[in-house]
Amino acid sequence: MTPIDDIDKKIINKIQTLFPIEPRPYRAIARDLGLEEAQVITRVKQLKEDGIIRRIGGNFSPHKLGFHSTLCAAMVPEDKIGLFTETVNSYSGVTHNYMRSHAYNVWFTFIAESVELIESNLEEIAKTTGVTEILNLPATDVFKISAQFKV
Repeated sequence: MTPIDDIDKKIINKIQTLFPIEPRPYRAIARDLGLEEAQVITRVKQLKEDGIIRRIGGNFSPHKLGFHSTLCAAMVPEDKIGLFTETVNSYSGVTHNYMRSHAYNVWFTFIAESVELIESNLEEIAKTTGVTEILNLPATDVFKISAQFKV
């Protein structure tokens, strides 16, 4: 992994908040930071390869587009964690999946067109994996904040 320097930090800080929506966004970022477009592209590629930048893309509000989302927690025996996480991650509506030190040790979010589809998919996951302790915790109120990590 290449260590990040001050230029990488400036790029990371810039793309977190207002990624330019234009034909050549990296040229706009370069212009704003006093860099060359090719330099920004090369550095972003390296940051992605190093796993510092996971993805660059838009976020949408599921409920404003008619989707439903829920947080799920599962009690997964140690010997089924691989199968369970692989199965969960195979669903396109799963946005992320992570482990916690808790009896409910695998948590994930699920977005789908209907509550019924989420419930049906959770039943499929339980059947496929043999993990039957899966909590479905839909949000009752959403309080969004802008998560930005100044580096």
